[in-house]
Amino acid sequence: MIIDFHVHLAAREHLEPIAAEFCDSFWDGRGDWDALLRPQAFDAYLEREGVDYAVGLPEISPRVTGVTTNEYVRERFGGCRRLILFANLNPWVTPRPDQEVRRLADQGFRGLKLYPTYQHFYPNARELYPLYAACQELGWPVMVHTGSSVFRGAKLKFGDPLFLDEVAVDFPDLTLLMVHGGRGFWYDRAAFLAGLHPNLYLEVSGLPPKKLLEYFPDLERIHRKVVFGSDWPGNPGIRANVEAIRRLPLSEPAKRAILGENAARILGLEAGP
Repeated sequence: MIIDFHVHLAAREHLEPIAAEFCDSFWDGRGDWDALLRPQAFDAYLEREGVDYAVGLPEISPRVTGVTTNEYVRERFGGCRRLILFANLNPWVTPRPDQEVRRLADQGFRGLKLYPTYQHFYPNARELYPLYAACQELGWPVMVHTGSSVFRGAKLKFGDPLFLDEVAVDFPDLTLLMVHGGRGFWYDRAAFLAGLHPNLYLEVSGLPPKKLLEYFPDLERIHRKVVFGSDWPGNPGIRANVEAIRRLPLSEPAKRAILGENAARILGLEAGP
């Protein structure tokens, strides 16, 4: 099973110009990524790329990349067989995020992504603890953007994976994913934390697959704690990324775990669509 844990569902109209231009820069000669964002077209695209399931993401970051609402994602993509929808909450916008995640769970969402560097908060802030408690109760995995960003307005100080050490300790039954693996500054820190905490995973979206062993020399040792993601549409050619991981000098069990088995365990999946 191949699972892409990181697919953005923002239409061009939702994005700030710099974010739309960033996505376009990857698609020269490949077609128009925005045209694929229709339910049947996207399901077919994932099938062509060899992806059994993908985690589809909204984003409420008006200061940086733009706004793709939970409502848009649910209404447009709720019928996609291959998409598993995660929600996004901006703690500056939603006054009671713990109540909101319960409402969104009733609408079919199955997890949460947080964007501290874009939404400007520390992920270990005590104000977020009711939200984490609600996600733990619901069995929702929580993705947290870590590391750098190229977008104007992002504040990198909020992206240190070390903040999730405290959250992982205080919520031992909450599954947490360090999105982008601490990209740039904190690869070693993110890998160490993934090996330390049973509930903390390394998610490698947006990273060149051929460089994963350069960034994470202990990848084989921690392979049960590593999850593949593409960061689509900013990293198109999902099949090519999968094949690049398959060419790495890792054991076959490690490759299977990274490309799908770990994600299937987190998401409670046992078979393809």
